[in-house]
Amino acid sequence: MSLSSALETLANYRAHNTRASQDIVDKGKPLLNNAASKLGDDAWSFLEQLALAAIEIGDLDVADECLRQLGEKFPESPRVDILSGIRIEATERPEIALKFYDDLLEADSSNAAAYKRRISVLKRIGKIEQAVTELSEYLDTFYSDVEAWVELAELHSSCNQYTFALQALSHALLLAPQNPFYVLEFAETAYTANDIPLAIKMFMLAIDIADRHDSEESIPTGASVRAWYGVKLCCRSLSEKPSSPSASDTPFPKNLNLLDELATERVLTAYSAAGKEGAAGRELVLSWMGPSDRSGSRVHFVR
Repeated sequence: MSLSSALETLANYRAHNTRASQDIVDKGKPLLNNAASKLGDDAWSFLEQLALAAIEIGDLDVADECLRQLGEKFPESPRVDILSGIRIEATERPEIALKFYDDLLEADSSNAAAYKRRISVLKRIGKIEQAVTELSEYLDTFYSDVEAWVELAELHSSCNQYTFALQALSHALLLAPQNPFYVLEFAETAYTANDIPLAIKMFMLAIDIADRHDSEESIPTGASVRAWYGVKLCCRSLSEKPSSPSASDTPFPKNLNLLDELATERVLTAYSAAGKEGAAGRELVLSWMGPSDRSGSRVHFVR
């Protein structure tokens, strides 16, 4: 591969945050020596990219050379410090990595990246309660970090603390109300917590956001398909337990049977659009959904 082609590929990986670590190292190694003279201002983002990829695949000699060049160019850089911390995580005991991040935070308590790396180490060694505590403290300072709220929700869910998880996701929705994937995660968490009316309400909101610019006859994709699955599960649950309580006092949906039919039709439409590749999946989904009238576009359930 030519130099220009390799550079273009690496730049594309950076632009899209693509994790292709082995390919990045293979293409980046020949550029490592004297990267600054070869790449100009792009050298530093390239070296950061190469360092992370090399750490991930265990090529620590390459990672160390990247860190050396970055350290010479940017002495006492917080960004280079975090790369050094990730390098320590790869080979040293967790306690050493935690001490390294403690020292960074002692020098600069506003170092958000050091906070998050420390929390990542705590998660990895199974200290979930401590990770929850420190992530909550982090969010007291860095409230607008949406991904951190979602991570906090996931930590609570891993401990079956679904009420706390929903509270964390509520903050994420306040900060990013138009992101259908956060709404979808809220709905799925509510479903797991057995607040089915709240779950179905949020699944429908996720669909509304995901399909806002599509026509009514459009084919569901991505978050929309998953949300319609959720609606179907909620309808089934409510039909089996119509008196299921709602911890959030969310009203029960009206016209449940019609909503059930619509959810079925939408999911099957998504699989039908996949052609031959989706045929097997469509039959599997159809058998899961129950007896149906296969002659029409809608499926009518026998109850």
